[in-house]
Amino acid sequence: MAFQQRRPSGPPREGGGKRQYFRRKKVCKFCVEKIDHIDYKDVKLLSLFVPERGKILPLRISGVCAPHQKRLMRAIKRARNIAFLPFASEI
Repeated sequence: MAFQQRRPSGPPREGGGKRQYFRRKKVCKFCVEKIDHIDYKDVKLLSLFVPERGKILPLRISGVCAPHQKRLMRAIKRARNIAFLPFASEI
């Protein structure tokens, strides 16, 4: 059987039919605040980039630039090893 595309029935909507949402460009928090050194002892800052499950947020979600993401990952991993941050949440 050949694959058939489903076409919408009825007249086409004005404006394309889909709503367009304006998405704000993500900016790096560390670049804006001019933070050069990400300290592994700053648990309050690091916990912003670690959700409840304990995974590190990727840069496409967190909005951090690549150099700061590498420093952030290194700081989070150091904080985990010293037990400032948990590896995973309690279930």
